[in-house]
Amino acid sequence: MLKWFSLSGIAKEIKRIRWPKTSDLTSSSAEVILFCAFFGVFFVICEFVITFILRIIGVGA
Repeated sequence: MLKWFSLSGIAKEIKRIRWPKTSDLTSSSAEVILFCAFFGVFFVICEFVITFILRIIGVGA
């Protein structure tokens, strides 16, 4: 059986993990939320512009 595939081996590996600090986790989460919000707004604006252009040239309702 593999040495790391035991309860003591798993516990030893868990202790080696470098967990992120709260400030790092908060800043990374804020970056992801802002990125998603920015691109959400960007795609909505693109959709409105394309719809406006299509209505001007007479395509669609």
